[in-house]
Amino acid sequence: TGLLWVPYILDRIRVRGLMGAMDNPKPRDKPQSAWAQRLYFAHTNAVDNLVLFAPLVLILDSRSVSTDLTAAACAVYFWARLAHAAVYTAGIKVLRTLTFAVGWAACAVLVFAIFRVV
Repeated sequence: TGLLWVPYILDRIRVRGLMGAMDNPKPRDKPQSAWAQRLYFAHTNAVDNLVLFAPLVLILDSRSVSTDLTAAACAVYFWARLAHAAVYTAGIKVLRTLTFAVGWAACAVLVFAIFRVV
């Protein structure tokens, strides 16, 4: 999530030039490449989901809850979010939704672990 912005900013520099990339966005700016626009939205979505994932992990850590299942859920979340960014950038519609759902399900496992359902 911390590095997803780099490729679309490089595209912005390529499309608008260095000074145009550093300017405040304007409605009439030259649009970026389609893949870069999708990556921007994938990055925004990743940040939105990190707001859910991070507190769940911190809650589990504060309760000293760490099981094979919670560790697996964290790994699944990471790989699902990485895959989500890749397929979103590539414009693969159905896989984009599926990878999002897998990441969300990994968060659900963490919620259930907090309440000791799993």
